[in-house]
Amino acid sequence: MSRHQYDLIVCLKQPGTSIGKLCERCDGRCPGCDSFVKPEVKARICEECSFGKGGGKCIICGNKGVCEAYYCHECVLLEKDRDGCPKILNIGSNKLDNFFEQKKQKQLTQD
Repeated sequence: MSRHQYDLIVCLKQPGTSIGKLCERCDGRCPGCDSFVKPEVKARICEECSFGKGGGKCIICGNKGVCEAYYCHECVLLEKDRDGCPKILNIGSNKLDNFFEQKKQKQLTQD
């Protein structure tokens, strides 16, 4: 999901000591390539993404995080785990457009 939408912005700051979290829907997914195979290295996130209102949230979709995020074996070989913080900062224009379209439809049905 996250790597197939090209309008998403990734944090990419220097990672700290905090481990990224994933929600139940994204559980087992690699934050580098979205694969579900061979989890190997824990995904570390920067200090700004680990505290505040985004502290315990999923690094891919922003829902409530329940498990730790891991990079897959291929991303470790390609050193994608060293690029920086993998947290996605925006929700993407597709989801944003869908949200406002649903809001507009609700207003039309209420009137």
